[in-house]
Amino acid sequence: MSVVSSRRRALGWVSAGAVGVLAAGTFAVSPAAAEPATPAAPSSGSLSGRTVFLDPGHQGSAAGHSLTKQVSDGRGGTKDCQTSGATAVTGKKEHTINWDVAQLVKAGLEAEGAKVVLSRQDDTGWGGCVDERAEAANQSKADVAVSLHADSTSGGADQSKSGFHMIVPTLPVPDATVTSVQAGKGRAASEAMRDSFKRAGFKPANYAGVKDGIQQRPDIAAVNLTRVPAVFVEMGNLSNPTEAKELSSAKGSAAYALAVTNGVKSYLSTAPAPAPAPLAPGEVTPDADTGTDGEIEDLAALAAVGPLIEQLAGAKSLDEATTLLLAQGSDVSAQVLKAMLAIVYAVFGGKLPV
Repeated sequence: MSVVSSRRRALGWVSAGAVGVLAAGTFAVSPAAAEPATPAAPSSGSLSGRTVFLDPGHQGSAAGHSLTKQVSDGRGGTKDCQTSGATAVTGKKEHTINWDVAQLVKAGLEAEGAKVVLSRQDDTGWGGCVDERAEAANQSKADVAVSLHADSTSGGADQSKSGFHMIVPTLPVPDATVTSVQAGKGRAASEAMRDSFKRAGFKPANYAGVKDGIQQRPDIAAVNLTRVPAVFVEMGNLSNPTEAKELSSAKGSAAYALAVTNGVKSYLSTAPAPAPAPLAPGEVTPDADTGTDGEIEDLAALAAVGPLIEQLAGAKSLDEATTLLLAQGSDVSAQVLKAMLAIVYAVFGGKLPV
């Protein structure tokens, strides 16, 4: 068998696997890939030396834990440890929507050289109380902490309320460090994320007193207790049928992930960079031109071919999916494969999930 034939067969096999992982809109990470003990070493890129704490809101299961256990609210009072999260009118759970977007964001940021610390390691188990997640962000000493959520305004459909917003804390809070950080760097990070969402074409929320994509609230412990710059994102309204459909889809996951990734990059491009580590004797400075911007572009490419990916997800068999893909022509097929393969490789730390 020729090398070209072998490569084509390999690409065909990987594309089928990528369709199964990405088009379904749920990232099924193997237990080995989910283990936090040995994170992938950050690559050299525009975010080298940066740490991002990423919190996919809620959890897959609260088994063995009390959601109503009282924990600090960051204002001298208490609140429930955690909530189960919302459910989109499509039936998809918010915790899974948050997880799916977070996995793409993690891949994109790591491709740029950032170290990403997750608040939870899977979408099946417990993820910690709100105060524990805030403390994990503090302990990570992250340059920015991003909490991903999706809102819900009604138990049923609510077409009238739509849009994203960033929640910022009503200040001051008792912790002077939190007040200082969130009034300055935290607010700047939230506004950078807001601007990134707007550039991506998402509209600010038209409800709950949101002003130009920013909502001020006193009751969010995730920011009241966080001493690193915090961004609390409500990506959209899961009660709105249009937004729920988008947030539940592979195309939507990619589009929102791209906005979040670019929001982080935008903020960190203006935040003071950490001092570079001293070079060892004989060591040379790595080439700054690593081409990792292409990895972020892959997220955009994945969003662009979203409708085709949704068709592939609905295929009844591998043969049907292959026919759909080949019918698009070689250019589109290559675009789909490149986008999906880049994300799959990044999600699994440069190794295929076999």
